Amino acid sequence: MGILILSSCSKGTGESGSGGSTGGGGNGGGGGGNTTIDCTTVTNKAFNADVLPIITGTCAAPGCHATGSNNGPGALTNYTQIFNARVQIRDAVATGRMPQTGTLSTAQKGSIICWIDSGAANN
Repeated sequence: MGILILSSCSKGTGESGSGGSTGGGGNGGGGGGNTTIDCTTVTNKAFNADVLPIITGTCAAPGCHATGSNNGPGALTNYTQIFNARVQIRDAVATGRMPQTGTLSTAQKGSIICWIDSGAANN
């Protein structure tokens, strides 16, 4: 007889739904719930300067989306991996399901969501 222990790299928010949308308003904070971001006011949405440091600092942690990860979209350590997972990332960030531990600030959420919504350039 064996015991199977499963670990997930997701936090429950008690809410369901998908992705936020751009536009005015929103909940304005970190944590769960759908976040609405007005991308016309977000200036920090360059991949290398803004998005990559957020993702490598909060998502590409051991046990979540580091090199070799099979969680969700897999590893999120470089542009190609992040670009290929952008739809999943946007949904997870906008709904507050990710990151697993802690929360992203409204500015961090805005950087990620608006980078994706503006075409996810490698800039």
